Amino acid sequence: MVRITNAVASHRRKKRLLRRAKGFVGDRKNHLRLTQDAVMHALAYNYRHRKLAKREFRSLWIVRIGAAAKMHGISYSKFISGLKNAGCELDRKMLAEMAIRDPHGFAAVVATAKQALA
Repeated sequence: MVRITNAVASHRRKKRLLRRAKGFVGDRKNHLRLTQDAVMHALAYNYRHRKLAKREFRSLWIVRIGAAAKMHGISYSKFISGLKNAGCELDRKMLAEMAIRDPHGFAAVVATAKQALA
């Protein structure tokens, strides 16, 4: 009886693994056992850091909005509270972009928030 090696699937599996390890340094890119450990580790960190990036961006937006709001004489918390009272639907990402790229538009939003607080 002929020995069946399943070579096609085996090569495909190895090729997929090595393709994922492209750019790795040293033996981690071309030795299968080391590559497999490195790729699994990288995939785990990739999953985890996708979640962390969302948190980091939100905190960055908050810092930017807070700094811009302070320039207009209002604290971040009062600014957000005023926006909620005014029924403004802008999220923190858009507010941060406005604070940087459109200061006049941001000033109008701050005026709306102050008006809603008063």
